[in-house]
Amino acid sequence: MSTISANFGIEKTLNLLGVKHINEGTSTGLNNFSSGDVLESYSPVDGKLIGKVATTTKEDYEKVMDAATKAFKTWRLMPAPQRGEIVRQFGDKLREKKEALGKLVSYEMGKSYQEGLGEVQEMIDICDFAVGLSRQLHGLTMHSERPGHRMYEQYHPLGVVGIISAFNFPVAVWAWNTALAWVCGDVTVWKPSEKAPLCGIACQNIAAEVFKTNNLPEGISCLINGDSKVGEFMTKDTQIPLISATGSTRMGKMVAQAVAGRLGKSLLELGGNNAIIITPDADIKMTVIGAVFGAVGTCGQRCTSTRRLIIHESIYDKVKTAVTDAYKQLRIGNPLDEKNHVGPLIDTDAVKMYENALIKVVEEGGNIIVEGGVLRGAGYESGCYVKPAIAEAKPEFKIVQHETFAPVLYLLKYSGDVENAIEIQNNVAQGLSSAIMTNNLREAERFLSVSGSDCGIANVNIGTSGAEIGGAFGGEKETGGGRESGSDAWKVYMRRQTNTINYTTELPLAQGIKFDL
Repeated sequence: MSTISANFGIEKTLNLLGVKHINEGTSTGLNNFSSGDVLESYSPVDGKLIGKVATTTKEDYEKVMDAATKAFKTWRLMPAPQRGEIVRQFGDKLREKKEALGKLVSYEMGKSYQEGLGEVQEMIDICDFAVGLSRQLHGLTMHSERPGHRMYEQYHPLGVVGIISAFNFPVAVWAWNTALAWVCGDVTVWKPSEKAPLCGIACQNIAAEVFKTNNLPEGISCLINGDSKVGEFMTKDTQIPLISATGSTRMGKMVAQAVAGRLGKSLLELGGNNAIIITPDADIKMTVIGAVFGAVGTCGQRCTSTRRLIIHESIYDKVKTAVTDAYKQLRIGNPLDEKNHVGPLIDTDAVKMYENALIKVVEEGGNIIVEGGVLRGAGYESGCYVKPAIAEAKPEFKIVQHETFAPVLYLLKYSGDVENAIEIQNNVAQGLSSAIMTNNLREAERFLSVSGSDCGIANVNIGTSGAEIGGAFGGEKETGGGRESGSDAWKVYMRRQTNTINYTTELPLAQGIKFDL
């Protein structure tokens, strides 16, 4: 029987991506190594079953790791520019399938179709970045204190890189890691979110096509499916020197402890509680655009979503009115309909979390100025559609200190100068993205200074949400401290080696130590 919803042309879309059958849980893209319990994927768009995949058992996992470790021995010997050529071909395949994959992302995860297309574009962009990087994996040369000696450093592949991704970016975050890992000479084992497994299979099919065309081992890109128990296979496996994990802070702490316990490396991209500071010199029109998209884009389910607006008291009422008026224009509904701004939350558990946040902010003394609530009736059958809400609150409220992965925006008031606003912004456990809206150069520079924003990302006159692949992405404090994507993030996927060559007939020791025989 078919396991694919016929709505919105999804059946055709899945066929284009090679996702067709029940239990299609491939482990390496070509061979089906998954034989565990069935995992069902339901769309938050309409609540319908999209498809089923088999989860990965421990025995399946061992087969995957065998394929990956064998493939690494071949892949690491290919010159980096040639590995870059394979990544270039993968990027071209993504261009061919951008619309289909973007639609699947939208339907399985719930973000708008435009955001789904944008996510696939991120994959294409990181492939382009990685292709150029494949000719720039450089080390340094240093002058030796010993005559007739040369010193330099070089970078070698780590081996198998384990990737654990979250539902909110079901394909892009994998690509951020994978494209860089591949050009660095690593192979990858990926556990996508159990809430979006079909996106993982679609990506794996595209990669497998490229590897097959080039007669390369399929184990260069591996896929496993399942819940956190399957993820533990990787976090505890000494065969995997690096685990890159994206998700909640709670999950990240468990991953970090498990990986550190075996002295492995972890790259963590965790929670955010992101704020926009709005000063008296802000452009209000720009502020509204940045704040509203940041708060409601992906239905508030981005790690960079705007959770807090920190507004100067002199313009508080003006900003409050402008933002609440903008919320009245939001259209909520099927994310594949491009007329809509906001799609559903990922599932009913997320809806409960959203409802609890609205209850708690009132209990702490907050005032809800844009009412929330769950939408019911025709078009909202999944029970996952909610109304973006706005609440007036105080910085010290416990719920404000907490990251609620839903479209709940808190308005906070500050007085005095920008230092007071920065203090409010920084006084949370998370440290991912931040922004300031101001036309005052001194305020902008103060925000970016050493005593300014403590986040990994700090923007001026743009919102907190959305990042270009050219810059390193990540945050501080409970956000995990990892960096992915651009800049020199590639170095985490390699091991550094310092080399000294003596081209003389003498053997002088460093620091002038004498050791005569």
